[in-house]
Amino acid sequence: MTTARARARAETTRAILDEARRQLAEHGAAGLSLRSVAREVGMVSSAVYRYVANRDDLLTQLIVAAYDAMGAVAEEARDPEDPPRVQWRVVWRAVRAWALAHPAEFALIHGSPVPGYAAPPETITAAARLGSVLVAIVVEHGGGVDGPRGLVVDDVLPGLDPGTAPALVAAWTQLVGTVAFELFGQYENVVIDRAAYLDHVADVAAMSVGLPA
Repeated sequence: MTTARARARAETTRAILDEARRQLAEHGAAGLSLRSVAREVGMVSSAVYRYVANRDDLLTQLIVAAYDAMGAVAEEARDPEDPPRVQWRVVWRAVRAWALAHPAEFALIHGSPVPGYAAPPETITAAARLGSVLVAIVVEHGGGVDGPRGLVVDDVLPGLDPGTAPALVAAWTQLVGTVAFELFGQYENVVIDRAAYLDHVADVAAMSVGLPA
């Protein structure tokens, strides 16, 4: 049973992260200030350190939360009963929709590195959630290709045949890159229908990993 103290701590932590997200959207990651966050949630700066160790810890919590949120929408979007190409497309669409609704958080995890910050190992599990969804679709439906070995780290995508791993990493890159190009304005005067274009790239990527129709 959750204690009143634990609930209060969780609520305060949530308030800190919510304010940090607001400032992230307004000032970017490089302008994030723990002192400013504390002031806006009504805390003295010394008190906030009971919940967040320092600015890098705050960034890490925001990064993990963003990866988890994006991974969750990808996991929830697909219906395992649907044809594999349908599952693949809806996952791509869900990631795009999440990114357009949360541009600052997407930029935090897939934009320019934050000066002076190095992501710690605890971000890895959350970061892998989206890739794991793509892997699951391929593995569960007999996809795969006989591609080159030794191009990516062994077991970087657990459960996937090593010959398919480079193609899957490339597909994952295409998904994130296509969404990032749209979000960061790189398709202005280039792509007319961005949603339809994402579907096209998704279909090409699905073929590249041997995903059946």
